[in-house]
Amino acid sequence: MPRTDAERPETHAERLEWVRAEAEGAGDGHGFEVAAGEGDLIHIRQSDEPGRIVTTTRAKWDAFVLGVRNNEFDHFVEPWS
Repeated sequence: MPRTDAERPETHAERLEWVRAEAEGAGDGHGFEVAAGEGDLIHIRQSDEPGRIVTTTRAKWDAFVLGVRNNEFDHFVEPWS
């Protein structure tokens, strides 16, 4: 029996409009991608592993983005050489 789109996450992922962010000057093709899904879902993946998608809610995504803007995660970032 054929699988439905709901059973094939890659089919759903291909229909999303992914926005890519890459580290400035990285040039290695590896990036971080985010897409808004149905309802309040936000999907996150790495461009070099497009099949591994993390899904969260818009409220949690907004809280994360605000934390980044407020420098709450700076201790995770190593200084650029």
